[in-house]
Amino acid sequence: MSSTPPTGRSPDVYEEVQQSEEFGELRRTHRSFAFPLTVGFISWYLLYVLLSNYAGGFMGTEVVGNINMAFVLGIAQFVTTFALAWWYARHAGAKLDPRSEQLKQDVESRLAGGSTEVGK
Repeated sequence: MSSTPPTGRSPDVYEEVQQSEEFGELRRTHRSFAFPLTVGFISWYLLYVLLSNYAGGFMGTEVVGNINMAFVLGIAQFVTTFALAWWYARHAGAKLDPRSEQLKQDVESRLAGGSTEVGK
């Protein structure tokens, strides 16, 4: 399979975009948001698993009626998952998507024979 794009031009444009400051900033913006949240969520999940295995007394503590701490923290896992997905979608829509769309337009215009510089 060839690495030449459908336009028949060499992938130099893509390599230039990858090396550009705009792409680097987009990558940093994504990583600075996604990596800390990923570490935090995995830690939160592992805490739940460890508590379930080694803190049976705590997890069995009744909160209200027959609802115990394990159930409350288990439901909190689901709530946290949906909250983080919603938060990421907002972040991506506000900060990542506009920048990536601009880079995409720059690449498409360069491939069509427009400007020769990324971000110009």
